[in-house]
Amino acid sequence: MVFGQVVIGPPGSGKTTYCNGMSQFLSLIGRKVAVINLDPANDALPYECAVNIEDLIKLSDVMMEHSLGPNGGLVYCMDYLEKNIDWLQSKLEPLLKDHYFLFDFPGQVELFFLHSSAKSVIMRLIKKLDLRLTAVHLVDAHLCSDPGKYVSALLLSLSTMLHMELPHINVLSKIDLIENYGKLAFNLDFYTDVQDLSYLQYHLDQDPRSAKYRFDL
Repeated sequence: MVFGQVVIGPPGSGKTTYCNGMSQFLSLIGRKVAVINLDPANDALPYECAVNIEDLIKLSDVMMEHSLGPNGGLVYCMDYLEKNIDWLQSKLEPLLKDHYFLFDFPGQVELFFLHSSAKSVIMRLIKKLDLRLTAVHLVDAHLCSDPGKYVSALLLSLSTMLHMELPHINVLSKIDLIENYGKLAFNLDFYTDVQDLSYLQYHLDQDPRSAKYRFDL
């Protein structure tokens, strides 16, 4: 039985940095770890890849050949990976005996709450290789400084959890930088424990950007 993490989250939330740090931590405690890069747009990796999707398909080639933008290109790449799942399976099989897996996925959020290819890839690997995987969903902590964005992040995390159907852990990343974005309306525990969101109502009402969406009964 092989264990691992599916690392997902919006662009810039720190997925690759997390995978790099987690792989170093696991190595230090004596566990063999394999980082699998499944982001065809990630060409500056700080870690050593056990498997790299760019050996199968590159986003830049897809965009040029099919005249697609970055988002459409990433969807194409995930569809292509799904159709070539045997390639990925063959790369992972030699690592099954004694490695812990870290899957570094792209940051396009539609892939994890709307599109089916990424989920299908994960589910087929679970079934074929008997993997035990947990989704680690990273969200940039600076969103806590804006009530509207924080609520949006909660909805995104919930939608992703329901769509992926995996054990799910939400992580506020870059917490060391949170003070750079101003004072939080409540203590950090309020945001990490997702306490009563009605307390945010006052702060949402004070946001001039939301005025056009409000009406009085």
